[in-house]
Amino acid sequence: MESRQAALRLLDAVLRQGKALDAAAPRAVRALKREDDKRLATAIAGEVLRRLPDYDALIDSATRQNLPHDAKVRTVLRMALAQTLALGTPPHAAISTALPLLAGGPRRLAHGVFGTLSRNGAVLPDIPTLPDAVAKRWRRNWGEPVVAAAAAAIAAPPPLDLTLKASAETAAWAKKLGGKSLLPGHVRCERASVTGLPGYEDGAWWVQDIAASIPARLMGSGEGRRALDLCAAPGGKTLQLAAQGWQVTAVDRAESRLARLSDNLARTGLSAEAVVGDALDWAPDAPFDAILLDAPCSATGIFRRHPDVLYRAHPPIIAECAEIQAAMLGRAAGWIKPGGILVYAVCSLEPEEGEAVAAAFLETHPGFAVEPPQSADLPDGIAPAAAGFVRVLPGAIADPGGADGFFIARFRHS
Repeated sequence: MESRQAALRLLDAVLRQGKALDAAAPRAVRALKREDDKRLATAIAGEVLRRLPDYDALIDSATRQNLPHDAKVRTVLRMALAQTLALGTPPHAAISTALPLLAGGPRRLAHGVFGTLSRNGAVLPDIPTLPDAVAKRWRRNWGEPVVAAAAAAIAAPPPLDLTLKASAETAAWAKKLGGKSLLPGHVRCERASVTGLPGYEDGAWWVQDIAASIPARLMGSGEGRRALDLCAAPGGKTLQLAAQGWQVTAVDRAESRLARLSDNLARTGLSAEAVVGDALDWAPDAPFDAILLDAPCSATGIFRRHPDVLYRAHPPIIAECAEIQAAMLGRAAGWIKPGGILVYAVCSLEPEEGEAVAAAFLETHPGFAVEPPQSADLPDGIAPAAAGFVRVLPGAIADPGGADGFFIARFRHS
């Protein structure tokens, strides 16, 4: 019961308050003593968000009048259906733990709807349904094939991507981990307990989606030169840059997130200077040879791992993020040495945050030009756009495991 109550709090935080699931989780599950109970609560909430339109369609098929979208009984029914249809919970256990959540509420209605659906053999579609507003936006921006690929991608959590500290050992680590490599320095595995995998304790690798590894790859070899990683936490790109031979300064405004970076640096034996600071206020003492700005964004590109983003990233948030990115990019441009490179990246599928920001930057900064990447820097299925930018869309990567949505632009300072 406590796990179900926590899952209900999580869904309320996301759907009614607009909070991120990860941000809401610590408070929502803090009353749970067992880690298994905490994992169950987040699994229920995550599965509801992964297929929310499909659960709603089932519920609406079993009621004379559609329940209000934010009605508590609808959310409780979503949770019960998610447990039986996706998480393997027996129907009697799902409904017996659901009804107490409606104390003083429409228990008979919930019991009746759930019973009708169970007797009728309710099933989920093979391909999930995206939220209507998201599907319309992505269809307008990218076309129907991308919408179809995105819907297929959200059906299950993605595989586990690892970035290796020693790129030359790719084949050996792919064999040890029972995975495959899509690029030098990368191994893709089946989902597993990260800390139990070979090489974790030795710091031989870190978890990082293959699309998220592209921005630092475009920085190339550091050879001891100075690089700045802005908005650095939790630190995957900082680790990459350090492994590529850069002398890295990692800046992030969240001290708690920088602590995770410090832990990963210690585990991997890599080094970087961690600085608490906001990219809109902080300024360096001297210019850098290279800067990587993985800017704050709507994060719609990571919907496979965080389906809650589909219900939080509305157009006003996208527009606000684009403004922040433009401001950060403009500041970073003043910290680059002549001949240096500036890489701008966002884990977003919205062109207002990627292509539009990059194009506006070029118009206002004539001293910078796009430097397209080489094909060797990119996994199969991904190629630079005509303008030289890299756009990773659902369905683009050749491997069926896919990749997160990303936009990356590399600029060279004249």
